[in-house]
Amino acid sequence: MTTPATNERMTRLLSLVPYLTARPDGVPLPEVARDFGVPERQLRRDLELLWMCGLPGYGPGDLIDLSFEGDRVRVTFTAGMVRPLRLTTDEAVALVVALRTLLDLPGLAEQEAVSRALAKVSAAAGHAAERVTPVAVSVDAREQALAVVRQALEDRRALHLHYYVPTRDERTERTVDPMRLLLVDGRWYLEAWSREVAGVRLFRLDRIDDVEVLDEAAAPPPQAAPRDLDQGLYQPAPGSPVVRLRLARTARWVAEYYPVEDVREVDEPSGGLLVTLRTGDPAWARRLVASLGGAATVDEPAELADAVAADARAALARYGA
Repeated sequence: MTTPATNERMTRLLSLVPYLTARPDGVPLPEVARDFGVPERQLRRDLELLWMCGLPGYGPGDLIDLSFEGDRVRVTFTAGMVRPLRLTTDEAVALVVALRTLLDLPGLAEQEAVSRALAKVSAAAGHAAERVTPVAVSVDAREQALAVVRQALEDRRALHLHYYVPTRDERTERTVDPMRLLLVDGRWYLEAWSREVAGVRLFRLDRIDDVEVLDEAAAPPPQAAPRDLDQGLYQPAPGSPVVRLRLARTARWVAEYYPVEDVREVDEPSGGLLVTLRTGDPAWARRLVASLGGAATVDEPAELADAVAADARAALARYGA
């Protein structure tokens, strides 16, 4: 069965060659990764795969060829893959609707860039874009919380939240200074300065039980910088504990879905991986390993392995009872 990650990677691979061909002097790898919205590590894996793609015969002179100079990459042989992907009418109209929705967001940091993209896509869509009528966009969020947060951003007011933290299964109260709204993978997030922890935090709106606009101005401190989302929504702190997991072949998707620091092939017939990642939440790591149903084992830390084993024994005991 084709997974969403596979479809996304195939589309990216088909787009990489014309993208690089249009820049014959080469492009820095970090810039390519940023333009395609993937970590540089994933981009390097994509380029390694492109080296094995090409024309029938699959010998010298048939395969796509790349040249690396420092951190820059360029295409030296395209194997005929020079035609850029074209949007269908439905795809172009969907993009127009999405971009217009983004422009309505208060606190949007890249408003000028979104406006330029909207103008280009509208021009490409032609008459179809002119027929786009206002639509109601359904998102995974509580509409009331979304309306209150938008109002607070427009009025530059602080907020008081009752927020559910699933990793601890508890409801907390927070006073925050709103910074911006984000729509990521169909979910709304509030990025704000949390006064309780003295740091910038993301709050998923569908986990806000209650929200109230306070009669005081929002005043994020100078150090409250918006999070750079180029490396993904989840970004563990550099000092977070290291977790090493041994994944079976059926769990290899973990290495692409989560931000991992190191990936190594396991020299076994099973075709597994040894991955290294960081998390400041041991409970999250325990749930991840448990959800994989035996397709993952913990190499370290030892206390996490012990906790997972204890969870498994407790579950088995319940079945026995």
